[in-house]
Amino acid sequence: MLRQELNESLKEAMKAKNSCATSTIRLILAALKDRDIAARTQGSDEKLSDDQILEVLQKMVRQRRDSIEMYAKGGRQDLVDRESQEIGIIERFLPKPLSDAESANAVREVIGELGANSIKEMGQVMGELKRRHAGRMDFAKASALVKDALG
Repeated sequence: MLRQELNESLKEAMKAKNSCATSTIRLILAALKDRDIAARTQGSDEKLSDDQILEVLQKMVRQRRDSIEMYAKGGRQDLVDRESQEIGIIERFLPKPLSDAESANAVREVIGELGANSIKEMGQVMGELKRRHAGRMDFAKASALVKDALG
């Protein structure tokens, strides 16, 4: 479903002659195709699920944020602006992220449900958070919250 939305958005961007959106969506589709091919070489004919597509999109946003940091340090405002535009385009396909408070509540809820009480159970907690909140939670921040709660 998300893949179809991406293809439709690509067509719209091409019709509108929006070069930034067109190139960004093409990059997204190319990354998805690469992941599909990698899965096929491992014996799976299934295409990526929407949750896996969301993971790819989140990774692309993180990469662009890292690039923005580097470009800002290098004084390349033109590249900072371009990366910021790309983030805006990618984020159109992501669900609304959880706030810090919502993330903290989700972490407490999962820890309570699983009865986790030591750092050894961090993997279980993180797995459940990923299952429930794929595409909506920053798992780097969640990991720190889980460590604090369990450690």
